[in-house]
Amino acid sequence: MGVKPVVVLSGEGPLAESLREINVSVKIQNLGVLRRKYNSPRGLMNRGGRILKTYVFLNSLHKQYKFALVYTNTLGVLVGAFWAKRHKLPHIWHIHEVLEGPKALVDLMVKLLDSSTPQPIAVSKSVGDFWQEKLTIARPQVIYNGIPYGDFLEVYPNPKSAFQIPAEKLVITMIGRINPGKGQLFFLELAKRLCITFPELKFVMVGDAYMGYETIGEEIAEFVMQNKLQDNVIDLGFRKDIPRVLAATDIFVLPSILPDSLPTVILEAMASGCPVVATRSGGASEMVIEDQTGFLIPINGIEQGVSALIKLILSPELRKTFGEAGRNHVLENFSLENFRENIKNHLWQQLKRN
Repeated sequence: MGVKPVVVLSGEGPLAESLREINVSVKIQNLGVLRRKYNSPRGLMNRGGRILKTYVFLNSLHKQYKFALVYTNTLGVLVGAFWAKRHKLPHIWHIHEVLEGPKALVDLMVKLLDSSTPQPIAVSKSVGDFWQEKLTIARPQVIYNGIPYGDFLEVYPNPKSAFQIPAEKLVITMIGRINPGKGQLFFLELAKRLCITFPELKFVMVGDAYMGYETIGEEIAEFVMQNKLQDNVIDLGFRKDIPRVLAATDIFVLPSILPDSLPTVILEAMASGCPVVATRSGGASEMVIEDQTGFLIPINGIEQGVSALIKLILSPELRKTFGEAGRNHVLENFSLENFRENIKNHLWQQLKRN
C-alpha cells in the first residue's frame, strides 16, 4: 500500500522546491500560523480569518484528492485538527512546542489535541511530559528527530580560513535564528566574561532575525559595540553552509533561554565532532550526555556556563573525547533511518485505527 502525499505550505521556499524535485504535490496557502506577534485582539482576528480561508481551501483539495489522513507538523497550525475532526479523518499532530501561555491558547490546544488526535507525536520526552500532564484522552508518543549527517561527517581542509579566522584561534559557535528564546544575548554575556581571561577567543554567531524580531538584532550589535567585542565576535547572519561553519568550530553552545523542544542544531554539532555546552531548556537534556558529550547548564547560568567552557578551552583532549562520543551518540540514537521507520509505523497505526 502506497502513500500519495499532498503538502500544504504557507509560502514558497527551499522546502517547496525540494518537495517538487521528488514529485510531491505542493500547494501554497497562508495557514494562519500562530506566532507570538499575533498575541493581541487584532492579531487573533487576523489569524482567525486566515484559518477560515484555509479551511475552505482544504475542502476544495479534499474533493480532488479524497484524503485518508491529515498530518500537522506544528502546534502553530490549528486548521488541520479542526478540519480533520469535522471530516472524521485520522489526524497526526507533531508537537515541537512547549507553550507556557497564554492560558487561553494552551487550553485551546489541549481541547483540540484531546478531541482530534489520540496519539500525537512529541519530538522529545520533555515535550511529551509537558502536554501529557494537561491532556485527558490523547497520549503523546515520543519520536526523536533524525537528520541526514553526510555533510557533517565530511572533512573540510582548513575550515577556519573560509571565515578569515586563523587556524590557531579557538572558535566557539552558536547557531539559531534571532528570536526571544534562542539566547543570543546570553551567548554574548558568556563571550564578554571569557574574553577577559582569553582575549584571543573567536565567538561565531549564525542566524538572521525572524520577522518582527529585528530589534533583538540591533541589541546584539549594540552589545558588541559597547563591550568592545568587535575583534572577538563574528556575526555571519544567515548561512547555508552550516557543515562548514561547524567544521571550523571547536566548541558549540546552545544558549536557549526559553523551552527548546529538540534543537536539531545540537545533532548537527555533535555529528561534526563538536563538544556541546547547552542550557537545560528542554530536549537538549535528552541529547547531550553530561560529562560525556558535553555539559548542561541552567538557563541564564553565567557562572556555570563560563566554568564549563573554561574546562573545554583549556583541554584539547577533552574537546576531542567529547566530540568523538557525541558523533557516535547521534549516529546510534538519532539516525534518519530510525526516524523514518518510526514515523512510517506511526502513520500506518493511525490509518489502521480507522
